[in-house]
Parts: sequence; C-alpha cells; structure tokens
Amino acid sequence: MAVLICYDNNIIENVRACALAGAALLLAPHQTGGCRSGSPFAMGPIDVELWERRAEDPHAIEAEFRGDKGRGWLMRWLPARAHDNGMFLVFSNGVGRDDDEVRTGNAMILDPYGRILAETWQAADAMVVADLDPSLRDRCTGVRWLRARRPELYTSLTIPTGREQSTRVVRFEYDANR
Repeated sequence: MAVLICYDNNIIENVRACALAGAALLLAPHQTGGCRSGSPFAMGPIDVELWERRAEDPHAIEAEFRGDKGRGWLMRWLPARAHDNGMFLVFSNGVGRDDDEVRTGNAMILDPYGRILAETWQAADAMVVADLDPSLRDRCTGVRWLRARRPELYTSLTIPTGREQSTRVVRFEYDANR
C-alpha cells in the first residue's frame, strides 16, 4: 500500500514509483475540486451560493459535482493512474465550503483496470466501500506493462530540464497572472 496526498497524485511518476515499489493499493486523500486551476479545460470554481443552497436545491450542486469541476475532471486522469500501474486506488476528498471555494467530494474506489467500484457525488459527508479482489491484478494490463518496462530508455526522465518549479509556484501561477 502507498499513500500520495493530493497534488502528489498529479505527478505521474509518483504513482509509478509506488507501483514499482510493490504497492497494490494507492490511498489518495485530497482536498480538491471546484478550484481555480489555471487551465481552461481543468476544474473550475463552483459558486459558493450553490453549496449554501444545497438543502433547497441539491440537484444544482450535485450537477456541478458530477460535471467538469468535479467528477468530470477526475475521470480524465484518476482511472489512468489505477490502470497504467495495475493498482487499486482509493480516492477521498473533502466536500463543501473551503474558504471561498467548494470542494466536490467525489470519493471513489477504482480497480486495477481503472473501473469504478464505488463512488459518491452527494453534497454531504458520504463514505464509499468496496470489496477488492486481488486476483484482478494477476493479468491486468498495468501489472503486465510494469514487467515490460525498459528502464534503459527512460534515462531522460531523470535529468533535470531547468524548467522545474515548486508545486506552489506551478499550482498558483494562474492566480498571479490573472
């Protein structure tokens, strides 16, 4: 088992390093969704009023949670982390107001094929539970791909380019340029 916290899951090599170290399960606690991301095709802010009115209109906030600012964004990359590395992945996330942003929850458990075993997009505290079948890893694509790696071809991945920056600089660069 391995644990990568929030932004660390965005760096593909971090998840691969966990898989190479033998992790069959990745715990991925987050505090994300509904964020100003800096990318026009990533998540985006959710109107705090939708959260404040969740009791009167749960469909409005849950539509945002299921859309591109929540689940839609996660589905672009989270299943790939599980699939490409042949790991079960347990994604947890805060839900609700976080200062001036709204976190989207969207807790989910994925199998080593990137398929969702359990999930929630409720505008409330919710827990997801799933039975994990370790035999799924025996022939899953990601585990086979790990065995077929050719590390001698990847030396360039370990050489600094000079363009590396801290996570905080990269994450908040958008806000500084607005």
